[in-house]
Amino acid sequence: MNETEKLVEKIAEGIQEKKGKDIVIVQLDGIENTICKYFVICQGNSPSQVSAITDSVRDYVREHTGNKPSYVDGLRNAQWVAMDYSDVIVHIFLPETRKFYDLEHLWEDARLVNLPNID
Repeated sequence: MNETEKLVEKIAEGIQEKKGKDIVIVQLDGIENTICKYFVICQGNSPSQVSAITDSVRDYVREHTGNKPSYVDGLRNAQWVAMDYSDVIVHIFLPETRKFYDLEHLWEDARLVNLPNID
């Protein structure tokens, strides 16, 4: 497992720590002219859960890999938070905002990996 794949794994675990739902890993590494290698997309049920997931990812990834996001945006209203880890961008949505933007399907040739929800 390379460094980026380990980062994706730890991001997903950080999301699951706060019961983030419907995690999708979008693999962009084989597609030209993309801004990163992976998107990790999930959702929380409320702005406070979106914020809690963001904090969990930040803390979990730092603890297990030493990486910190270079930028985090969207915490003010917590409908869509983006965390930039350079090769990986994490998107944490409220359900209706996620449905509207439908990031999973921007690249038709991207490989999607759906992780099971943990209850």
